[in-house]
Amino acid sequence: MLKIPGYEDGPLVHGTPYLDDPLFWPVHLGASLLGEDAQRTAFGADWDAAMELYRVLSAEREWPVFSLPLLSGHTIHVVYRNIEGDRGVDYLIHHSAWSAAETLAVDDGHFMGPGMAWPELLSAARQSATEGVEDPDARLLLLFPTLGDAQLPDDAPVALTTALTALTLIEEPADVARTLLENQGQWAPAHWRLADGVRINDGGHSYRNPGNAFALPADRLLEISSALNDEKATGRRHSPEALGLGSRGAL
Repeated sequence: MLKIPGYEDGPLVHGTPYLDDPLFWPVHLGASLLGEDAQRTAFGADWDAAMELYRVLSAEREWPVFSLPLLSGHTIHVVYRNIEGDRGVDYLIHHSAWSAAETLAVDDGHFMGPGMAWPELLSAARQSATEGVEDPDARLLLLFPTLGDAQLPDDAPVALTTALTALTLIEEPADVARTLLENQGQWAPAHWRLADGVRINDGGHSYRNPGNAFALPADRLLEISSALNDEKATGRRHSPEALGLGSRGAL
């Protein structure tokens, strides 16, 4: 049985086989597909099949886990937490030197996030892996629900449309990409900035806002920021200017 240190709640199993099902993706991204029009565009005529897949993904007997290794040695785990009455998806990050995984974001009725800025989402998606989830498009869509960024670059819809086109049967992927970016998770899009090399935000429900009483410790915030913003993933330095952060002041 799969184990994640510090996360002992349920029967974890590798979820990788689900990634080959085109319907998995609109199901996984469902929290950001608000309204009937958005769901109709994303699911098309496959609504019943998608709901059956959701029931399988949500079964208490197995909790699917999708693991995304990073170049730093950290691993992001996307866990379907299938507790009766408390279902959701947990986004965890762990390193072998840590005694327990940390939570980046939680996608459920008691949501916590955001967990990533747009440049981090791209960086984490593009970090090469030889195990776990390797495909950059799959990594991008798996991690998309952690996003909460009020300052998206103009080309953000292009990257998301490319991933949806590659992995789904959605007839209008560009429309769905725009909908997803307009409805980033269940939280309000946050403003991000760099502070002493640490990327932090102003989100009221984010573990990466040091102003929140439940925020991750400073050393964890630094380590996570470095792991998500690995320069090798993009081939260039992640300066504030390169990431479109400019020289904004304090949050």
